[in-house]
Amino acid sequence: MATSARRERGTSPRRERGTSQSLKALLGIRELVFSGEVGPGVRLSEVTLSGRLGISRTPIRAALAQLDQEGVVEAIPSGGYTVRSFTQVDVADAIELRGALEGVAARIAAERGVPAARLQTMHSLLAELDHVVADPKRTDFAVYIARNGEFHDLLHTLSGSETIRRELERVMRLPFAAPNAFITAQAEMPEIRVSLLVAQAQHRAIVNAIEMREGARAEAIAREHARLARTNLDVMIEDTKLINKVPGLSLISG
Repeated sequence: MATSARRERGTSPRRERGTSQSLKALLGIRELVFSGEVGPGVRLSEVTLSGRLGISRTPIRAALAQLDQEGVVEAIPSGGYTVRSFTQVDVADAIELRGALEGVAARIAAERGVPAARLQTMHSLLAELDHVVADPKRTDFAVYIARNGEFHDLLHTLSGSETIRRELERVMRLPFAAPNAFITAQAEMPEIRVSLLVAQAQHRAIVNAIEMREGARAEAIAREHARLARTNLDVMIEDTKLINKVPGLSLISG
């Protein structure tokens, strides 16, 4: 049955293994970089990465080329790649771009209308998030990250536009652009945990605006929602104690 299905899709076991290895290499190198295990300016050796991740050099090479396109690493004249560092402006621009596209996605969803079943899914996610953030001092951040990711993934598809979904997928690969990029810091900094309550209020307002077919309002709130991440970034950068606790924060310079 599986062999027949692969035949119908025009794939082969060898090709599927190759795709799996390429994805494993891409995710593995990203994790090494954003966890802070590999710092800015460090040269990434195909041989070393291959041994560390247990993957052959061919998918490692392809993954490094992909990360170069995404701006996570940069090619060096002597060959190979090094880990990039980012300024606060770089990160702020990436967050702003994500907010702009999410705003467009929300506006078009409101203008075109969203099926009741999909809106119900959004409301179910909102209810789960309400429960998670009810007590900021006891937030289960693993659950929050999962549900927040689901919320934004669904928001990206509500307009029905494959073009918008594809461009948002591209933007989400930019360093620190994803909605969950700095969630870990909120666990480390009680003074900004309250921002989860603000974010959840914005989630509800976005869904309400879409439901009420208020496109301009939906777009404005989605943009403001992204700017909340920029505010938290500024707070985190000033706290030097977080440099080794928040994934990727060591890559950001002043």
